[in-house]
Amino acid sequence: MDRIVERVIFDAPQKPTLVRVAAYGRVSSGKDAMLHSLSAQVSYYSKCIQSHQGWLYVGAYMDEALTGTKANRPEFQRMLADCRAGKIDLILTKSISRFSRNTVAFLETVRELKALGVDIFFEEQNIHSSDRSGELMTTILSSFAQEESRSASENQKWRIRKNFKEGMPWNGRMLGYRYNCGTYTVIPEEAATVKRIFHEYLSGKGGVAIANRLNKDGIPSPSGGKWGKSEIMLILRQYVYTGNLLLQRFYKNNYLEKKTLVNRGELPMYHAENCHEAIVSAEEFTEVQKQIAIQAKRYYRSGSSASRYPLSGRIVCGGCGKHYRRKTTPTGPVWICSTFNFEGKAACPSKQIPEATLLQVCKEVLNSVELTAELLDSRLTDIQAEKNNTLIFSFKDGTKTVRQWHDRSRAEAWTAEKRKAASDRRKERDRNG
Repeated sequence: MDRIVERVIFDAPQKPTLVRVAAYGRVSSGKDAMLHSLSAQVSYYSKCIQSHQGWLYVGAYMDEALTGTKANRPEFQRMLADCRAGKIDLILTKSISRFSRNTVAFLETVRELKALGVDIFFEEQNIHSSDRSGELMTTILSSFAQEESRSASENQKWRIRKNFKEGMPWNGRMLGYRYNCGTYTVIPEEAATVKRIFHEYLSGKGGVAIANRLNKDGIPSPSGGKWGKSEIMLILRQYVYTGNLLLQRFYKNNYLEKKTLVNRGELPMYHAENCHEAIVSAEEFTEVQKQIAIQAKRYYRSGSSASRYPLSGRIVCGGCGKHYRRKTTPTGPVWICSTFNFEGKAACPSKQIPEATLLQVCKEVLNSVELTAELLDSRLTDIQAEKNNTLIFSFKDGTKTVRQWHDRSRAEAWTAEKRKAASDRRKERDRNG
């Protein structure tokens, strides 16, 4: 019997697959100390992951956010997108409360990531979401974190409203004043700018003209940059400059979303007189408000705006309930919430929508190459602008359609033609003084 010998060739040994690890962190304030904490977290996780044999460092996703909701955390959303794209196997985070304080949203996220094969390790609790008992423990601990958030929110509300009842603002830095321990102290140099804005407006100058003058004179805006019409109008609407206060004009809807809403009688307001030194008289302030109202009526007279722009009066801000209006900017026309336009981001943190983008989305939803007032009247009830670049179209037949729009980069929006036009405008302003 012949012996049969066969050569056996083994495959080359495979390198062990590295676990792709990311880190997530969040601080809940924009204070310098907190931002330092954010930087420290990035450094800590970077060293921790890269020093671990068998781990591949994907990156650190760090949010500076006022709330623990998913919608308000762009880095959290970016991390989820990378998980869905199959780029992450393991997420490290300090604690359940840093990941989310909303129990329902927390469970939805954990379950989605678990289905994608992504594990989450909560350092403080020493729990892996992939463990058999992980979901039970994280659910219990997440409920505790949510309750802690609710309790902290209620305590802060109590302190704020106690201040309001005593005629004290809660906080707030604004041009002309320095806030300290519940009172405003006048800053003379800034107060002079405020007086100038009021006097020039009452003399007949518009917001754009005033802004151009201030920029030409090298006077910085409250943010330290250039002045624009919106900054001027925000100054002109500040009742605090009369030395009086109207408190609780805005409020948060709840401790989870913390959406800023305009107080339309849901909560009491508090009027406090002679709280601090006035920069303008009550008479000046009242006259300015009359002039603003007159200008607004001229702009919207006889529905002329609606005839020129079919979308006027149809887009409702999901944050404050005010209508969006058309505004011309150096990069082209946009649609912006009226509250944001006149009172700033603190009153309504909504986003402006480039007109070209808005028209494109509307045409796609309505399946029409042209938008007319007649078409919109016959089909639409309204368009609600929500967070995360979301538009909700409500139709007269009771149905709704949800669409998301995408931001254009500044480079994309700032075309050569627009740069030239802006340059020509600046030259014209310089010539005219």
